[in-house]
Amino acid sequence: MRHNLLKLFIVVPAVIFMIIAATPYSLDLNAGAAGQDLPEGPGADIARNQCTTCHEADLIRSQRLSRQGWTREVDKMIRWGAAVPDADKEKLIDYLAANFPARHGAATSQTGSSPKTLTDRGKAVFETRCTTCHEADLTVQQRMSRQGWTREVEKMIRWGATVPEADKAPLVDYLSANFGLRSLKK
Repeated sequence: MRHNLLKLFIVVPAVIFMIIAATPYSLDLNAGAAGQDLPEGPGADIARNQCTTCHEADLIRSQRLSRQGWTREVDKMIRWGAAVPDADKEKLIDYLAANFPARHGAATSQTGSSPKTLTDRGKAVFETRCTTCHEADLTVQQRMSRQGWTREVEKMIRWGATVPEADKAPLVDYLSANFGLRSLKK
């Protein structure tokens, strides 16, 4: 009896494992991702091959930039190591600008109604430091709390942004007042 139980605990799992191992199956890592793919069009293959090796399609689709903004973004990615051939760069920018254009008026509506607490210094830092790499439309999309903006500014400094220590607090004040969670509830 004891010998039969031992066989049962060894043979049955072994048989189940062999059945599973012998069953043909396909592991499709992109299953269900068709809705998350990038739209078709000239340059879509370049975007899939170049951008989605590091970024999810959702991130790319959520960015809404002007052609100039996409140019800066692609140039930044190339500086950070993206291997975009020169022959593909303009096609990629054309594709991104055509399929993910800036939402007109988003940045101006936020910055046009500045609260009284907005410091000119924070705005100046934003305009001279942040917008050299980022469009205001991208900043509007972030919608972070003060704590989130503090982390984001610190991250950008670690990544090479030159923001003097004395300018960090005014910059965070400006970002959280104009592009924060509360500024959206107005």
